Amino acid sequence: MSGRMAQVLALYAGLPASERFHVHARASSAPLLEVASRLPRGTVADIGCGHGLLSALLAVSGSERRVLGVDLDERKVRWARQALAGLPNLTLDVGSVEQLALAHPGTLDAVVVCDVLYLLPEARWPGFLQSVRGLLRPGGRFLLKEVEGDGSWKHAKALAQEWVMVSLLGRTKASGGMVLKSRVDGERLLRDAGFEVREVVGLGAGYTTPHLLYDAEAR
Repeated sequence: MSGRMAQVLALYAGLPASERFHVHARASSAPLLEVASRLPRGTVADIGCGHGLLSALLAVSGSERRVLGVDLDERKVRWARQALAGLPNLTLDVGSVEQLALAHPGTLDAVVVCDVLYLLPEARWPGFLQSVRGLLRPGGRFLLKEVEGDGSWKHAKALAQEWVMVSLLGRTKASGGMVLKSRVDGERLLRDAGFEVREVVGLGAGYTTPHLLYDAEAR
């Protein structure tokens, strides 16, 4: 575990064991440091921030960066606020991408969405991505980390894992989604929403999930 990840995980020490377990599991199962390392300075929004782990990594990596974390799960945001209250450049709120786009139209330097899109009904994906585009200034960066729908055993395992988290344990909120797309479909959706895809990076090495990162720029 890197020093920065250990530093951030220590901030959650005061939370109940069940919440700490969820945060530590997230830290070990997703390439959050790799995602964070690609984001620019300035004002960055973390959409679907959950317990705020990625938001906190972004905040501690530079005091000049302002981080806005939003999530629809009031419980997770409440725990995140308690754990991360000491980070002055991090703001956490209950809300949606649409609400954030109304409050900050065309002003943000970057947006990151990590393991959120596939939880939404497929029909909502274009509107979600267009709202993200509406947040960004021209040339602003958008990092979208999803699970690749590649038909592999990792693909099947990821779906089974999310079924447990969403349907069995109720630890993750979904809105009728659970769809994994191929990288070709992902690139097309981003282009249709007004983005230029700079790079598509597989981050699944060393993980049992086929993590995929789209690095895009607002046109």
